Amino acid sequence: MSVNIEQANAKAVEQMMEARPVLVGLGTARDVIPGMRDGLLLHAGPPITWERAGGPMRGAIIGALLFEGWAKDEKEAVAMMERGEIDLEPCHEHQAVGPMAGVTSPSMAVYIVENKTHGNLSFSNLNEGYGKVLRYGAYSDEVLERLRWMNDVMAPVLRDAIEKMGGLDIKALIAEALHMGDEGHNRNKAGSFIYTAKLAPYISKVAPNTDVAFDVIKFLGDNALSVLNPVMAACKAMADAAHGVEGSTVVTVMARNGTDFGIRVSGLGDRWFTAPVAVPKGLYFSGFSAEDAAGDIGDSTITETAGIGGFAMAAAPAIVTFVSGTPEDALHATLEMYEITTAEHKYFTIPYLNFRGTPTGIDIRKVVETGITPRINTGIAHKDPGVGQIGAGLVRPPMAVFEQALLAFAEKYGFGE
Repeated sequence: MSVNIEQANAKAVEQMMEARPVLVGLGTARDVIPGMRDGLLLHAGPPITWERAGGPMRGAIIGALLFEGWAKDEKEAVAMMERGEIDLEPCHEHQAVGPMAGVTSPSMAVYIVENKTHGNLSFSNLNEGYGKVLRYGAYSDEVLERLRWMNDVMAPVLRDAIEKMGGLDIKALIAEALHMGDEGHNRNKAGSFIYTAKLAPYISKVAPNTDVAFDVIKFLGDNALSVLNPVMAACKAMADAAHGVEGSTVVTVMARNGTDFGIRVSGLGDRWFTAPVAVPKGLYFSGFSAEDAAGDIGDSTITETAGIGGFAMAAAPAIVTFVSGTPEDALHATLEMYEITTAEHKYFTIPYLNFRGTPTGIDIRKVVETGITPRINTGIAHKDPGVGQIGAGLVRPPMAVFEQALLAFAEKYGFGE
């Protein structure tokens, strides 16, 4: 099959950049996520089984079973999984994303993002904040109590506030936050401030009373990652707009489940290419070290896939105080990514590079040819279930996934352009 790869890649990246993801509301996962059903849990990364899942993924699964009331305690939850009573499927196979373990259960509230340009929808759960949280594998009573408050109290208020304001343009928010020191993955301070400030007047209007309004606004304002989940859903909507372009070598999914790193490629359908994850290198909270770290995990690499996150570190030099390194390292990380991408983003620009567009559209050919793999900054979870976040750092995908994808591309299309 003869294809023009350059034209196909230009089309894919153009569709990615021209997508306009808008946060339009919230809903219950079983009601809005395609294919969601009782007895199913969605998770981050490529497909995984209970037997192969690491500590953080297992902990988050246990927590979700307790949250749903499907199990009364940890022992019963583990037994259910061992008997195969609960299905596990990737968020990405349901138009969704989730940070770290990414576990989403049917009763959980999720953000709904609509790509106004192409009409596709995407979804993400709500952000719990830092530390001992479900997405890092913690499932204590404190964790579950917070989740229930988020689901039963905060989510309805956010839903009504977003609907009252007529939706929130997340693409515009990302572009503004990049000019304020964010990179959109691990540093979302500016974006979360913008998010909270825009929602606050509407929250005050729709909340049942001032106490609830205060609690919701304070929760959002105190959490520097509040906007991460809508940003991830927005990046998913943008990346999905680039998926399925015949002859394109552009990556449209990068995701990790703590055991495997997986990618999908625009011109290769919904096939996953996987290899073992690495352990991030970074800075650890007091009392923890690299010996405590789990393998790389999470769907948040959708940000790098869409041209922000580790690809926009030059916009956020202060990120290095959280993930390690120097401001020069942040600059060089972005500059290196131009070597493996197809375009410079039209709308996501970096002040420190004279407003040059962020490197966008990872090309599997360039990754293999240059030997340069994508830069990713990420949180670090404890290797044991129930502990939670222990730090943050930097990691790269295994080269093997790009080599596998390129071989599959050659088999499908041949080498003609």
